[in-house]
Amino acid sequence: MKVTDGLHAFLWTSISENNCNTYLIDGPAKVLIDPGHFHLFDHVATQLKELGIEISDIDLVLVTHAHPDHFEAVKYFKNQPALFAVSLEDWRLIQRIGEHAGPTWDMDAYTPDFVMGPGDLNVKGIELKVVPSPGHSPGSVALYWPARKALFSGDVLFRDGLGRTDLPGGNGAILKRSIKTLEAFDSEWLLPGHGEIIQGAARVRSNFKKVEEFWFNYI
Repeated sequence: MKVTDGLHAFLWTSISENNCNTYLIDGPAKVLIDPGHFHLFDHVATQLKELGIEISDIDLVLVTHAHPDHFEAVKYFKNQPALFAVSLEDWRLIQRIGEHAGPTWDMDAYTPDFVMGPGDLNVKGIELKVVPSPGHSPGSVALYWPARKALFSGDVLFRDGLGRTDLPGGNGAILKRSIKTLEAFDSEWLLPGHGEIIQGAARVRSNFKKVEEFWFNYI
């Protein structure tokens, strides 16, 4: 679905199988954020084709954090022109996952072309800010697109909820700090890793407040 000019969302709504939301920035470069599970990637590929976009057209795949429901489908881009990036801490998490995954694990497919650090990321004129946001995973990042005031929060923050902290590397106190950091951005769009998109600065601010007032008591 079209979110706004140059931004599309491929929302995952199945109640029977877990997968993440995937987002496409379609401008001077085509940037795919969180491609999802490998075996469910047809969900994204089909909608890309409806937009006239092939896998080979994608310039960059960014992963907010290294949980399989967000990064597995990077494997589809192994022999494609797209570059792949994840944070250094979560690249280390991918390596640890690979150590326990067995002989079928293809580490080459999940080796990033570069690692994302904090600060600005320029992709053919598309300016993104990489915001370290640990707590759900050790190296989770959020992405902020100033041109659209769009905040891609991964699994740090959802509509009326926040990311779980009981997985390896999760930490409630750190997650709270990450959410407070993201709250400071001037966001017209909150684009979470799961669930519904929030539109409008007032609604985004209200969601931060509701999450802090309720969920911060439990992590």
